[in-house]
Amino acid sequence: MNLANRLTLLRVIMIPFFVFFLLKGDPTNMAIAGGIFILASITDFLDGYIARSRNLVTKFGKFMDPLADKLLVMSAFICLVELQIVPSWIVIVILAREFIVSIFRAIAASEGIVIAAGKLGKYKTTTQMIAIILLCFGNFPFNSLNIPVDQFFLYLCAILTILSGLDYILKNKEVLKEN
Repeated sequence: MNLANRLTLLRVIMIPFFVFFLLKGDPTNMAIAGGIFILASITDFLDGYIARSRNLVTKFGKFMDPLADKLLVMSAFICLVELQIVPSWIVIVILAREFIVSIFRAIAASEGIVIAAGKLGKYKTTTQMIAIILLCFGNFPFNSLNIPVDQFFLYLCAILTILSGLDYILKNKEVLKEN
């Protein structure tokens, strides 16, 4: 197993620890969870960089990397709903988009079509990660200034989730056409 795949597995292993600390719900444990989330996010960047730069792209990595990302982000959002920090409708929107895009990709793959991630999808992922980090840290340091930056990023990621899902489908609608 190469280094990139090990980093992906490390991210998956971090998820239960992240969830454990996050669900404690107190500021100290949520900050620990936030730190774990940041480390896991860094492994996400590193595994992709290492795999591409060293020509270590594998089928395992192509499968596990996006799965690890989705497990990490969805675990965070579901826990934040449990803690009544994030409204459930936002998580439903995010989950629906992920299911739709995943099924869409599966249909495309069955036709031999590979669909690359778009810029809006990358922005969506970035805003999700920023929102989760800010929410884990109680909107620090903006909370002392009464500036709801965490809420801004939360709603921005919801908007980008919808827009990136629509963009993805509209740009690749030929996948659904009958031959």
